[in-house]
Amino acid sequence: MNPIRSVAVRLGAKPWLPRYTKLIVGSDRLLQRVSRGHITLLTVAGLPGLKLTVRGRRSGLTRTTPLLCVPRDDGWLVAGSNWGAPETPSWVHNLRAAEYATVGYRGRSVRVSVRIAEGPERDVLWAALVATWPNYELYAHRTTR
Repeated sequence: MNPIRSVAVRLGAKPWLPRYTKLIVGSDRLLQRVSRGHITLLTVAGLPGLKLTVRGRRSGLTRTTPLLCVPRDDGWLVAGSNWGAPETPSWVHNLRAAEYATVGYRGRSVRVSVRIAEGPERDVLWAALVATWPNYELYAHRTTR
């Protein structure tokens, strides 16, 4: 594992991390802006990431959120973990309410449909998510959602 990824995983396990969400997201947006979208905190850490664009369910405005992902078959896996904070991220609510979303991945943009994995399939897909970001297991224990 690359050393920066190891540090990211260790930091990601800290229970105080959700308090710094705004700072982390702001820093990531600044990094993306100065690199013209080529570099994110995820890419620095050697982690796969995508940009999810979905219309806000209340505002109707299009919002783009950078997310850790796991490329799989002809799509991507994402988890609305919010670092184990009690609140579900807004993008999750927006995605559930949307007919479709757009994923930006490695310089291309793809329109996608949403599918929530359940049952045995969810267990298999969850294992793939945890293999990429082990902290998802910690986050699942921090919250009841």
